[in-house]
Amino acid sequence: MGLNLSDTLVIGVTATALFDLSEADAVFRKKYKEDKDTAISEYRQFMLTREDQDLQDGTGMPLIKALLQLNKYKKNTDKNLLIEVVVMSRNSPETGIQVFNNIRSKKLGITRHAFTGGESVTDYLEAFDVDLFLTTDIKDAQRVRDSNTCAVALVKEPPTDIEKIPEGQVRIAFDGDAVIFDESSEIVFKAKGIEEFYKNEDSKQNEPMIEGPYASLLRKLARLQDRLPFSVEYSPVRIAIVTARNAPAEMRVIKTLRAWGVYVDEIFFLGGLDKSKILRAFKAHIFFDDQDTHLDETSHYIPSGKVPYTSDSVLNSKTKISKNIVFKQTT
Repeated sequence: MGLNLSDTLVIGVTATALFDLSEADAVFRKKYKEDKDTAISEYRQFMLTREDQDLQDGTGMPLIKALLQLNKYKKNTDKNLLIEVVVMSRNSPETGIQVFNNIRSKKLGITRHAFTGGESVTDYLEAFDVDLFLTTDIKDAQRVRDSNTCAVALVKEPPTDIEKIPEGQVRIAFDGDAVIFDESSEIVFKAKGIEEFYKNEDSKQNEPMIEGPYASLLRKLARLQDRLPFSVEYSPVRIAIVTARNAPAEMRVIKTLRAWGVYVDEIFFLGGLDKSKILRAFKAHIFFDDQDTHLDETSHYIPSGKVPYTSDSVLNSKTKISKNIVFKQTT
């Protein structure tokens, strides 16, 4: 994984995840289907007429706004910002003027951009030291997940009934298995059922779980808490883990986080209860999960992002996972 060694938390967000650009996207797709040769010039003209129009917020906007507000806590002696955001788009700079204008009008404090004129933006994530990439493009999300460049989420549509989120705070919620932690325990559950899952987790409660695709991001958030002028209990950055696990599979989660040296404000062991009700009460700026069965419900109320499995993961398979699956030991 391309690690950002700076303490600055860097978020890469596509223009379509930051703003609702569904109308422009639909126009381009329609014109491209009708006539590939003229589609780009017609799309350019379409965007030219809309340069000064306001855009509605995309799924990533609540998180980006809240994170950028943390920069006011930057110490004078600290040369690095707490948060950097890079807006990334396949648009050309010319067709991206509406996005630039909206960033300015909303006073977002974003100074870094990558507009690639049709090329994939994922090639530039490592160059910008991105820790988390938010996108609406399923192919880009899969490419980043497979390369393990950084944490990545395929954001759902913006919530239609969004909860009011407290001002001056950043609230981020994560699922556990296959997100914060690796997918080994999830595979045990899928292959052998809930009782074997409980036995496995209870017997290994003193054995820390392997880091998952969002472990590095969680550590970065923990370092961010340390840089803020608040004790961790009163930090404006609040982190929650919302997992379908319950006793006796809960102790391994807590002890793993302790072994990692990571402080989490809230943990919810739901035992199969609806995650959306907990997330509405927590009022998350965003929730990350690996399963559409949870996200399809949470995304009505909370900005939500799907964490893809790697292409070669057995969790991607539509066939039943073998009960005889063997895991490699990881040191």
